[in-house]
Amino acid sequence: MEQSISTVYFYIPKQVTILDLTGVLQVFEEAKNLGFNYHFEFISNEGSISSSAGLVLASLSDYRATNPTKNDIIFISGSSSKQIDKCNEDRSFFEWLRRASANETTICSICSGAYLLAKSGLLNNKVCTTHWEFITKLKKDFPLVKIQDNTLFTKSDNIYTSAGVVTGIDLALYLIEERHGKQVSTQIAKGLVVYKRRHASDEQESVYLQCRSHQDEKIHAIQDWIIHNLEKSSTIEELAEMVHVSPRSLTRIFKKLTGITIAEYRTNLRIEKAISLLTNSDYKIEHIANLCGYKTSKQLRLVLKKNSSELE
Repeated sequence: MEQSISTVYFYIPKQVTILDLTGVLQVFEEAKNLGFNYHFEFISNEGSISSSAGLVLASLSDYRATNPTKNDIIFISGSSSKQIDKCNEDRSFFEWLRRASANETTICSICSGAYLLAKSGLLNNKVCTTHWEFITKLKKDFPLVKIQDNTLFTKSDNIYTSAGVVTGIDLALYLIEERHGKQVSTQIAKGLVVYKRRHASDEQESVYLQCRSHQDEKIHAIQDWIIHNLEKSSTIEELAEMVHVSPRSLTRIFKKLTGITIAEYRTNLRIEKAISLLTNSDYKIEHIANLCGYKTSKQLRLVLKKNSSELE
C-alpha cells in the first residue's frame, strides 16, 4: 500500500538561525531517502529572508497559499535573539497557525520559534520549552504557558517545542520514531553520526559542560582527563601530580570552582555514560560497567539506584 504524502512546512522568520532550519531538514531528508513519502515546503511572509549569519534564503512560498492537514508537520525555526521583539508576523499568520492546529497538524517550534507559537495562543495552558536564555522572558511575556525550565523538547497534544539549535535534531528524530518506529530513527541517527540519542527529559546543559564556567586551566585539565578516562581509577595524589599541585590544594580548588568534589564529578560523568550506553548500545551491562570504571555490574546498579533521580 502506497504511503500518503506528508508535507513538512518549514516556516522561516527574519534572521533565522540556520542550524535551527537545516538540522531538522536533514533528518527528514534522510527519511525521504529511505523511501518515506515526505514533501518539503519552505514558507515565510516574504519571498526572501536574510539569516542571522547573512545567508539569504530565496524563492520562499507564501504561507497563506498553504493549507496544512492532519498528516503534515509545521516547523517554526528560531531566529536571532535580537529579533524576538521585532517579529513582523501579522494577525493572518497566527490565524493560519490556529487553523492548522484545528486541522490536527503537528506543529513544532525550534528555539525562539516558541515565541511565535506563544503569540498565536497555541501554547496557552500547554507544556513547552525554549532555549535556556529565553526562558525568563517567555515566562514573563506569556504567563499562561507552562514552561519547562531544563528539558530538551516537549509534546503537548499536537504541539511540540524544543530548546533550540541541535535539540531540533533530537525532536525531529523523536517525530520519526513516533511515525516510523525506533529502528528507522536509529538508522537515521547513525547516518547523521549523531553521537547520542537524547530524550525529552534530558537537561539542556550537557553533564560534560557542567562545572566548566571557571578559568582555571589546571582544573580544566583534570576535568578533561577524567572525561576521557572514565574506565580508569586514579587517586587524588595521581591527579595532583598531573598538574603539579599538592593533593590538598587540588581538592580545595576543585570544590571551590565547581561546587562539587572530584569524586562527585567523576560519578556524575560515569552515570551519564552508563545511561547513554544502556540506552543506545547493545552492550551487556557487565561490559558497560567496565567501560564506566566499575569492576562489576552490581557496583554500577548500586550507583544508578542511589542516583535514581538522574534517570528520571
